[in-house]
Amino acid sequence: MKSLVLRAFPLAVVALLAAILVALAPVGLRLSPSHAFELPSWHGPLGFGEAGIDLSYAVGLAVLRSILLAAIVGVLALSVGVALGALAGLRGAPFDDLLERSCDLAQSFPSFFLALAVLATVRTPSRMHIGAVLLLTAWAPFARLAVAEVRVLRRAPFVEAARALGRGTMSIAWVHLAPNLAPVAFVQLGATMAAVVLGEAAFAFVGLGPGDEASLGTLVEQGVACLARTPHVLLSAAFAIVALNAALLRLGRRA
Repeated sequence: MKSLVLRAFPLAVVALLAAILVALAPVGLRLSPSHAFELPSWHGPLGFGEAGIDLSYAVGLAVLRSILLAAIVGVLALSVGVALGALAGLRGAPFDDLLERSCDLAQSFPSFFLALAVLATVRTPSRMHIGAVLLLTAWAPFARLAVAEVRVLRRAPFVEAARALGRGTMSIAWVHLAPNLAPVAFVQLGATMAAVVLGEAAFAFVGLGPGDEASLGTLVEQGVACLARTPHVLLSAAFAIVALNAALLRLGRRA
């Protein structure tokens, strides 16, 4: 428990700082064209971006929304992948082989181009659309890890004892295997959540993100466009992405 708290501490700090930026920003997402691309000051700790958007509020809100999206996609991918892997591993051939081939297909396909193709058909992509697209392939690493672990665990004495007592496949998977799969799945969870943050930022950067300014990818795109004049826009968004990803990867580290 202590190890989990220590691993979650960086993420808690990032989320708290983001919440403070949102709470203290005086104008929210309202535009102030007279302050466009102003450098950081007491009036705006991170400065202002295109059309006078307050970067403190925009970056803080974007980080909080990215954490929420990453958590939803990560937990759903973990739930689906571990459940499929555990059940297929317990059933044995040909179910485990079929699941592994499905994982190969999901992981070998260029997920970014798949997402581009899907999001391009949506008039106004939202975070719900982005999360659904990322979930199409995010379950595969969890399923692969689960089926590999269960191939070993299904021969363990406690699993054989549960079968001898008449426990069903679902009961064995939930009661006996899930606790043993949790540490391995949790490591993958941090990496998956970090990938979701990068994915959402990448889609927003190319114009397929949420239709608002509260996206790290949108802020990066603004910063690239005016890098020579006002580098603080790009630096604010880039630092937020790096800090958030580092915190998520730290969360997923094995104890």
